[in-house]
Amino acid sequence: MREFDRRTLLRYSGMAAASLMLRGEGFGLAQDASATATTNAGKVSGRVENGIHVFRGIPYGEDTKKTRFKAPLPVAAWSGVKECLEWSTRAPQMVGERTVGAGETVRTGFHLPPDKGEQSEDCLHVNVWTPGLRDGKKRPVLFYIHGGAYNSGTVNCDLYDGNRLCHRGDVVVVTVNHRLNAFGYLYLGELGGNEYADSGNAGMLDIILALRWVQENIAEFGGDASRVLIFGQSGGGAKCATLMAMPAAKGLFHRVLTMSGQQVTGKPTVIATEVAKDVLDRLGVKYDQLDALKALPMEKIQEAARVSTAWLPVMDGVVLPRDPFDPGAPEISAGVPMILANTHDETVTSAAGKTSGMTWDQAPEALKASVGQYLGAYSPEQIIRRYREIYPERDAAHVVVAAAAAFRAWPGQVIEADRRAADARSQAHTWVYRMDWKVPFAGGGGQNWALHTIDLPFVFDNVALAPGMCGASAEEQAAAQPLATQMSEMLIAFARTGNPNCKEVPHWPSYDLKERNTMIFDSKPGDSGTGDTGTRVEKDPRGAERVFAAGAHYRQPGT
Repeated sequence: MREFDRRTLLRYSGMAAASLMLRGEGFGLAQDASATATTNAGKVSGRVENGIHVFRGIPYGEDTKKTRFKAPLPVAAWSGVKECLEWSTRAPQMVGERTVGAGETVRTGFHLPPDKGEQSEDCLHVNVWTPGLRDGKKRPVLFYIHGGAYNSGTVNCDLYDGNRLCHRGDVVVVTVNHRLNAFGYLYLGELGGNEYADSGNAGMLDIILALRWVQENIAEFGGDASRVLIFGQSGGGAKCATLMAMPAAKGLFHRVLTMSGQQVTGKPTVIATEVAKDVLDRLGVKYDQLDALKALPMEKIQEAARVSTAWLPVMDGVVLPRDPFDPGAPEISAGVPMILANTHDETVTSAAGKTSGMTWDQAPEALKASVGQYLGAYSPEQIIRRYREIYPERDAAHVVVAAAAAFRAWPGQVIEADRRAADARSQAHTWVYRMDWKVPFAGGGGQNWALHTIDLPFVFDNVALAPGMCGASAEEQAAAQPLATQMSEMLIAFARTGNPNCKEVPHWPSYDLKERNTMIFDSKPGDSGTGDTGTRVEKDPRGAERVFAAGAHYRQPGT
């Protein structure tokens, strides 16, 4: 596969979107007809796209400008029919995100399809794809939470289109927008008292409100409120892990998939209060006059939010009464089936520009520059020496990337999986996978890597909508499709039954502390769309790395 620039991406995104509607696998011809549904707040109109009823931008909460730094309010009822045909607004983003083009964020070193919608505090909307309305079929619900840490991101993106999943598995797909950065996680509880008691977790409370909307309305959209899978990538996965420890979320979801995103601990109130003071200082707001925040322009708060790059849910003892996965897995979610996942080369993007032609003399400094704060008592030189013992065949670049992943991106997943496995109530329904699909990366020395986010087009079965990740040519997309079939079928099986095993993947044992069975999702080298893949189960893959990295005593970023 070759690398793709922005012009190529935009060219092929349009072509791929069109071809997706017209080709193969019994998906039928594109249609454009109206659809109407009744929610508990009023009627909404959508359209039929390729045989699927699609509603974009259904409001589930009031404009959050009315409730800045407070819990959200359910949307007020309306009369008539609200048009929900196009992407709605997205939450205010973190100022300073590196972007190219209009809203097209570079998240991982290659281009994803562009985000859609203006930024606004009136951002509490869900998007729904369903094969049928009011037909009583009780389809599993796949509820997706976007990444971008807790700082940025949106589900207003073609990559998260649910059409193919609906056709493939007769499911309902829901995606959610919610508050981010300071708007969602500025903790004012110790400064503003009860009025702002929920402020450090307002963004999480938005997601809970959206899950309540699903419980109350999804039957209208042909969904089963008792089979709701929450899944998310990166920050979305971390939000899923956090929901597992929130009493207000109990019973609103019934399966969990976290992709490259974990939340072992929340932000302590002492740190969160200091961050809040920094924000207030930048805004010129006195600590005992927080009402002044209500009148500030959205853009000024966005700018002030830059004082922190690690906005997180706050362990406030009330909304989030405990750390999500510390000292153990959350008891209130012990019976909820869970899949935890990471990619093979999560952190290669943090070494952009450093891996090309890297020498062994440069390796320690490159590792320190990438993830130095996560190395614990180890020196970079110690780590490089140990990794050369573990992987004598690897070059300096691959050793640095592997070590960076093991100390920064992977430990949270290991901790969460191990703590689930240590609890007899959850061990039998805990599974782990690793994504090994590799693509070229501009900062990767001309080599292929399994990058952060690479599993997204595969679980959504949208390889044609991600040419920068799966290839723009028909041949490249055909080569990616067998793995997309496996991963999307796995997702659907998990949503339907609470177990990811299905005929498309090898038998997948649950994760335990003895064997640490891990599904490796991979393509067979040289595969050209024959339907063969390299997907397999391995016992304790990277075990030597896991044991060594544990000596650094991982600490959640931002805590």
